[in-house]
Amino acid sequence: MTIQIPYAAALAAIASGSAPPVRSDDLPVETLLARFHPDHGPRARVPLRIGANAGDACHPELARLLESNALIDDLDLARATPLATDVLVIGGGGAGAAAAVTAARQGARVIIAGKLRIGDSNTVMAEGGIQAAVGAEDSLQRHFDDTVRGGHGRGEHMLIAQMVRDAPDVIRWLIDLGMAFDLSQDKALGQTLVRKRAGGTTAARILCHRDFTGLEMMRVLREAVELQGGIEQFMRCPAVELLSHEDGSCAGAVLYDLERRSFLLVRANAVVLATGGSGRLHLQGFPTSNHYGATADGLVLAYRLGARMRDLDSFQYHPTGVAWPRHLAGGLISEAARSAGAVLLNGLGERFVDELQPRDVVAAAILRECAEQRGIMRDGETGVFLDVRGALAARPDLLERDLVSLGHLAAKCGLDPRTEPFLIYPTLHYQNGGIEIDGDGATAVPGLFCAGEVTGGIHGRNRLMGNALLDIISFGRRAGARAAEARPPHAPGRGGLSHVHRWRRELARAGLPADLRAPQLYPTYGNFALRRGTTDRGNP
Repeated sequence: MTIQIPYAAALAAIASGSAPPVRSDDLPVETLLARFHPDHGPRARVPLRIGANAGDACHPELARLLESNALIDDLDLARATPLATDVLVIGGGGAGAAAAVTAARQGARVIIAGKLRIGDSNTVMAEGGIQAAVGAEDSLQRHFDDTVRGGHGRGEHMLIAQMVRDAPDVIRWLIDLGMAFDLSQDKALGQTLVRKRAGGTTAARILCHRDFTGLEMMRVLREAVELQGGIEQFMRCPAVELLSHEDGSCAGAVLYDLERRSFLLVRANAVVLATGGSGRLHLQGFPTSNHYGATADGLVLAYRLGARMRDLDSFQYHPTGVAWPRHLAGGLISEAARSAGAVLLNGLGERFVDELQPRDVVAAAILRECAEQRGIMRDGETGVFLDVRGALAARPDLLERDLVSLGHLAAKCGLDPRTEPFLIYPTLHYQNGGIEIDGDGATAVPGLFCAGEVTGGIHGRNRLMGNALLDIISFGRRAGARAAEARPPHAPGRGGLSHVHRWRRELARAGLPADLRAPQLYPTYGNFALRRGTTDRGNP
């Protein structure tokens, strides 16, 4: 274990409350990332051996799941309850809800299915806000340029341009649904949207609802799903496999009803995958800010059906996850705190990075401090300080007005942020890569659309704060609209598992084991087994 500076000594280093010194031995960004960011470590990637991306780099744990066997066989379909719809949306977060509402408004019959409850997703955990270039000094071009630069030039320009153009209309759409945004307090009438600056941006364009913007967004999306006619909800019904026609197109999906312990066979003209990311895989042992269901299910199902992926070795480690107390490890402290003036301090009381650099740069800088023994140790947990004291001194009402969630988190940690800093450490936060899509969320597999964190190409190899909430609504609506236009195949079949049979032959030819099965559905500590109890209920 690397020796760190004891907590008491680190507190003593900042006890004076004077402006902290700034270290001046910055490494060039590329060197910093190459030496300290987890994406560049020795355990960061392996080549995929089979599938549409054979030969491409992938994180080893994700590769293990992508090159796994299916959970079900033809026999499992025999007693499954058949259902039919126009559009099947898999995933009950923001992207899935936006897709479902949009498709239903176009007259499609929609089934939305999720493994948890609708809204149990990463959307509700997004605290900071949503980007939209609506300020007089801002522009769509600046938003585009910031996003491209933040993703190290690896984002798909067409997707980024479309997303930033969509942004103002996305805000209007959300306001029409009833979402509340923070408004300026300097006008009695004609108030304007409050705008904040995010790390890696050149303009203040974050629109927010205090520091629980995602929760407010999901509130109105959930209501829209409930109130919109034409949408059936199947919650606690994870997708265990996609269905295919003989020509390889997507024909629907097989769901598993957790309450009845039985399979549902849902045939659909189009499927929208909005299953989120993979934080609960805890890559390289990192804690995570992600919700319980983020286990890469959509990636596994789409890859087996033939969808192409990209950037499967690129993940975002949010700089400010809780490091202490241990039982809250990985919990998120919003970038809104740094935007409001919170600073990062090492165990010597030094600032060591511009806190509003892109997230990958700030996370790598924190990891460097800890690797070079300038981190802080408290009760066996390592990290650096996030010090909000100065920001709160300048704005005593900050916790009550803007950083409400931060105040609640401080109470859970048992500290007063007015007098004591948080101990933080990077937390696995976002999956930068994913399924390749076009501007309407269509994949290489006919009939299969995707939206949200399951997709890749929008954010390159590093996402900026506020672009995720924009991405899920922009592409969720587009995927829902395009899916609603899908028509049944000219020679409709029942849909089955022909792609699984082909996949198993690929596994055998590559010498890969057949006993590893996925999607995982829940974290390994979730004590879930698909087959448990099914025999008693009449399923194989």
